[in-house]
Amino acid sequence: MRTTDFSRAPRQGQATAMFVGATRYRGPLSILTLSLTWFRMVRDMKRMRGYCWHKVYWEFPFTLGTLAFFEDRDALLLFARSRHHRRLMRWVTDGTKNATGGYIRIYNAEPHGYSNGVWRAEENVMAHIPEFTPLSHEEQGPPVARDGR
Repeated sequence: MRTTDFSRAPRQGQATAMFVGATRYRGPLSILTLSLTWFRMVRDMKRMRGYCWHKVYWEFPFTLGTLAFFEDRDALLLFARSRHHRRLMRWVTDGTKNATGGYIRIYNAEPHGYSNGVWRAEENVMAHIPEFTPLSHEEQGPPVARDGR
């Protein structure tokens, strides 16, 4: 069901700013060296105001990525200024001796979304929406067919 109230959703569902990033490291030694700063950085991040949740992912052969959710963009950007994050970024971007590529994207949540059941703030109900959200060129989305068509 459509909503703008995510107060009953898990912490990551309440976040309005999301960080997606990844780094392709030079090899196993770089990843091992990374861990010396990484664990301190995550500890600090979890203690910061506005931190909601994060996950790390791996892609073969040496890419590690992070999804991190924050209450708002300012909380995310304050984390980016933290001492361990700055130290890690300096190490990562020191030529190509530690890493060979990386990217960062920041996303902002729309004020509206969808929630159901125990995560629905308005009422504990599981129900589908009557019509799809309109595409950019539509004024109204088409009806949602209950039989899957």
